[in-house]
Amino acid sequence: MAGPGPDKQDAEVPEAAQASLLEHLYRSHAGWLNRVLAWRLRTTALDVDDIVQETYVRMGRYAPEDAARHPKALLLRIAVNLARDQMRRNVVRGGLAEPLDEEGEASLASVLPEQHEALEMKQAILALPPIYRDVFVLSRFTGLTYEEIASHAGISVKTVEWRMTRALAMCAARLRD
Repeated sequence: MAGPGPDKQDAEVPEAAQASLLEHLYRSHAGWLNRVLAWRLRTTALDVDDIVQETYVRMGRYAPEDAARHPKALLLRIAVNLARDQMRRNVVRGGLAEPLDEEGEASLASVLPEQHEALEMKQAILALPPIYRDVFVLSRFTGLTYEEIASHAGISVKTVEWRMTRALAMCAARLRD
């Protein structure tokens, strides 16, 4: 009668090693992954937490040597795929989220943390209605005075001031979100 022999013990060692590796990866990278996804996806913390948790479940399917080779890249790739799948499901169900396109996936994987602020500001400016965006860009990027902008646009200086105030408020509100 054969009892638990070396074969069963050998099978348990890799499972223990895998669990230890996943625990180490979670402690090392879960906060980072959570911040990256929260920044990029602009969704609820609960959705981000669900994606992070499912990412680690799927990470457990990889061989320990594969998971340990480039863990951040693999975690991010799994998370991006999960987020894309979730967004597609939301769109099919009539949700407001739009699926990530190839450019969105590339930016999620490659945008450096230092570039996040600049990218957010650019998106905030591009989201402005054209009448506010034009005044904002002319003022902040071309260096025109309010009088020059008023003359260029055929509007009063007070209108330029009002539009600039609105543009700044809209940008600030978007960056706070």
